[in-house]
Amino acid sequence: MVIAALVYRNKSLSSLANGVSAIGLTIPSFAAIGLLIAPFGFGVTPAVIVVTFFAALPIVRNAIVGLAGISPSVVESARGIGMSRMRTLATVELPMAWPVILSGIRVSAQMVMGVAAIAAYALGPGLGGFIFSGLSRLGGAKAFDSVLVGVIGVVILAFILDLILLGIGRLTTPRGIRV
Repeated sequence: MVIAALVYRNKSLSSLANGVSAIGLTIPSFAAIGLLIAPFGFGVTPAVIVVTFFAALPIVRNAIVGLAGISPSVVESARGIGMSRMRTLATVELPMAWPVILSGIRVSAQMVMGVAAIAAYALGPGLGGFIFSGLSRLGGAKAFDSVLVGVIGVVILAFILDLILLGIGRLTTPRGIRV
């Protein structure tokens, strides 16, 4: 969100940030993990880097869109009553952009669940281990059960996380702009 706050007022910088985010989202997570195994080896490090990378992209993108969508007259009014640029950002712009930013956080959370499952390929922790172990024993005893446990576990965690984020959104969105 810091990146978004720094670039949203500048059209060329916000276009660049959105472009980088769009390109980043087209990179297959499996390929990104594979590329990071060479410098970092197998384990938690490449998994965390890839999950963090993919988690940040929708949040940055939505934060830029949300902040850029604030009417200039609202910002001008806040500045007209003597608010500093930082105070205007903190008390006017961020609260008004919060629903859009939160939707980016929700998209990010859902996407990270899938990426984290795939990150098990790099021997990272998580339910993806069940999926990959079942796939490696395809046709063997309990292989399908192992895959099913991993997939259902990821879906349940994603659903619970989305409900939590919906609740946070309900509690933190100002009443005047709630949908």
